Amino acid sequence: MDAALQAQIETYLSQLNRLIVRGGELRDLIAAHPSDSSVAAATRHWQNDLGVTINELSGGSKAHWLARSFSEAFLMRSEAGRAVEGIPQEEILARLIAVLEKAAASISGMNGGAVAAHEPPAPHRFDFVRNEELRPVLEQSYNDSRSALESGAYHDSLMNSCGVLEAIVTDALEHRGLSALIESGAPAEKISDWSFETRLTVAERAGLIRGGCARLPAVARAYRDGDAAVAVSERDARVTGQVLHVVMRDLDPGR
Repeated sequence: MDAALQAQIETYLSQLNRLIVRGGELRDLIAAHPSDSSVAAATRHWQNDLGVTINELSGGSKAHWLARSFSEAFLMRSEAGRAVEGIPQEEILARLIAVLEKAAASISGMNGGAVAAHEPPAPHRFDFVRNEELRPVLEQSYNDSRSALESGAYHDSLMNSCGVLEAIVTDALEHRGLSALIESGAPAEKISDWSFETRLTVAERAGLIRGGCARLPAVARAYRDGDAAVAVSERDARVTGQVLHVVMRDLDPGR
């Protein structure tokens, strides 16, 4: 098996196993403390991380079996097959853990070049970017960001996420064209001369992206300063990655 593919498989399996273990811990905590707000908050955080991983493994396709399984885990069906409300949190967690276990089994089934019955993650998240030469660079930076986050290198993770975020927003701005952007109140100077903050603001004003960037932490907004001594917390890195995913969906509605 190709070394790069093997490394990718091992990375995803490690992520999935951590999520499975944490999901089991949260399920036990919910059973013991069903009204504890801190447990509820931890569960939401876990589900968000799970959603990000599922999105990666499904290649951003909502039609992928894994993405569908993730969505179905939150639904309860009546005898007639219609979705109804009221599914217990413990049951949701059990279902999500089962989805993770299926994903891990699918990835583990890739051996010697043989692909498991369910397709592995498709590394084509940036096909919506018009600059084709930029796509593999973005893919690598995106993967580097995720790897850095998992290894605790939060500064590196945030820097890579911000670089990808700025690049995809800039690509969308350039495609829209400076003349059209000026009509929306953008500066008359070249897009390449705009600050990171200006690019985000203009992209939102022009309707290219929505309001997801409002969550960007201050350290992310100042990422161009390149100060390695600035402390970046795990939360800073995670929120920045989450914002990146939101903007990716804005720029590629079919994800």
